[in-house]
Amino acid sequence: MAQLDGRVAIVTGGAISIGKAFARTLAAEGASIAIADVADGSDAAAEIQKEFGVTAQAFKVDVSDEHQVSKFVDQVMETFGKIDILVNNAALFATLPTQPLTDHSVDLWDKVMAVNVRGPFLMAKHITPHMQTAGYGKIINIGSGTANKGMPNMLAYVTSKGAILAFTRSLSREVGPHGICVNTLSPGLIESPSVMENPQHLGFTDRVLASRAIPRTATPDDLLGALVFLASPASDFVTGQTLAVDGGSVNT
Repeated sequence: MAQLDGRVAIVTGGAISIGKAFARTLAAEGASIAIADVADGSDAAAEIQKEFGVTAQAFKVDVSDEHQVSKFVDQVMETFGKIDILVNNAALFATLPTQPLTDHSVDLWDKVMAVNVRGPFLMAKHITPHMQTAGYGKIINIGSGTANKGMPNMLAYVTSKGAILAFTRSLSREVGPHGICVNTLSPGLIESPSVMENPQHLGFTDRVLASRAIPRTATPDDLLGALVFLASPASDFVTGQTLAVDGGSVNT
């Protein structure tokens, strides 16, 4: 029996790249999937449904827009009847420039915070009432090892991921009495196509590898076991925690 049979999972940013890998992995464990993305996720949903035999549907959603998030959650409840798992994966990173503080624009700062911080907040705000009614839920926020290391020249992104750590800890205490676990999955630099397309990110790849206890590149596959653990009953007494999957980078 798959670990997530009968569960319904939302994956934000699930149309492509790491988010798509997350959605596929949860489906492989038996979960029905709702993809929320500004990009078209219909192909990803169709692939998941065909390959894993679960219900999968894509919704076009800007996670920073409360009206869109509220409407999306209503649609998921109407379609699936419940929400067991929320993976807050949608974030701005791969396309962001690396630049010093003095070159950061207010517009860039606000845009990053809107997606990376307001997005998880809005999703949790509108989904946790349904989880509370059910007396069960798993919220997995995708963080970043940069928040622990204080990576320079990425101030908006690093700050946004630091906020996710605090958001996880605070929310876990608020919703824990209702049977909801809230944790952060914190990757190091992942060699995804979108990241590798940004030449500025390639510039610090060698430094990232040198900082790891396991000095190799990381792929989305490296995150999947931790994702399933945090989504499954195996982690029912784990909450408010940050699980780093970074090859030991935070220890160096």
